[in-house]
Amino acid sequence: MEVRRALPPDSGPIAEVFIASFETLRFLPVLHSHEEHRAFIGDLVERADVWVAEHEGRIVGMAAVSGDVLGQLYVHPRSQRRGAGAALLDEVKRARPHGFSLWVFQENEPARRFYERHGCRLVRLTDGRGNAEAQPDALYEWAP
Repeated sequence: MEVRRALPPDSGPIAEVFIASFETLRFLPVLHSHEEHRAFIGDLVERADVWVAEHEGRIVGMAAVSGDVLGQLYVHPRSQRRGAGAALLDEVKRARPHGFSLWVFQENEPARRFYERHGCRLVRLTDGRGNAEAQPDALYEWAP
């Protein structure tokens, strides 16, 4: 598994990972089209710190940080539980050695267990009024 900084030409493959992973969260309402997701990822690669995980030359995961907030960490469903998420999270920890925060939907138990296994601690639970999906979420933080 190789982790590297994302480049603008990576936007398409990153968007495919994002879309495939996001679609597994069946409890979420569909708010955006695939085209909107692709535009979002293209903009994200331009304005945030974005890393990709590659396996055998194919992008299988992505992580994006703006400021001290890990806004996205997604691994393609066919590549989950193979180290890509851990490698990406380790890169984020190196890039933000003083710590960072992240939001996870409460119902996304696999993600919550992943972050807890990797040293993130639960800070707060909310009723979802603060997110576009109106779904209960959880604020986590990682600190060295």
